[in-house]
Amino acid sequence: MNLHNKVALVTGGATGIGRATSIALAQRGATVAINYARSQTEAEETLSLVKQSGGQAIALKANVSVDSEVRAMVQEVAQQFGTVDLLVNNASITRHIPLADLEAATEDAWDELYAVNVKGMFFCARAVAPLMKQKKQGAIVNVGSIAGLTGVGSSLPYAVSKAAIHGLTKSLAHALAPEIRVCCIAPGAVATRWWAGQEERRQELLPNLLLQNIATPENIANFICAVLEQDALTGQIITVDSGQTL
Repeated sequence: MNLHNKVALVTGGATGIGRATSIALAQRGATVAINYARSQTEAEETLSLVKQSGGQAIALKANVSVDSEVRAMVQEVAQQFGTVDLLVNNASITRHIPLADLEAATEDAWDELYAVNVKGMFFCARAVAPLMKQKKQGAIVNVGSIAGLTGVGSSLPYAVSKAAIHGLTKSLAHALAPEIRVCCIAPGAVATRWWAGQEERRQELLPNLLLQNIATPENIANFICAVLEQDALTGQIITVDSGQTL
């Protein structure tokens, strides 16, 4: 799939991987809808960066864990640009909870992380699917994590939510074929704001990476674009982690 003139919705598009993906898509000629929930200032900055690169874009506020807000957002994108061809399900949250502290993994933590990380991705996929099916083609990339493969991450609910995203990817690939392709990338450590205040821990991680290099948001964004372009790929969980899990 050539991304030129495609309409792409990027959830959590204001910062980190989402911002880099919004810019990368625009550089490939796509029109980009940048979703955000709380980061309005950052979303406006991303919008400006996309336009500086010659791209066309809008920024839309919506909480992906609220189905009505997701449907309204997708309807707005379709009204402005005619359709949605591509979805990057990137919006995600975490809580930093020691893995062994089971009591700290409260019901509230489980509910919040699942609402955004899992249900939110499903709501977005469900909302765009009719538009993609109308055109008989579309592509979705869910952003998972190696935490969903290893069981180790910023918290137990986070790791399990990412494993659920990997399962969601496979189920959606079955449910939406043959018109819509659905894949997932599982990044390892990425140099985003999630590491703020944990720079020492990030440096300690380097010896565990075969490539001795922590990925940048741009590395992940370029890979997302490559997966969106690949017509022969669906239902795959692709690890991008500098060899962290080997």
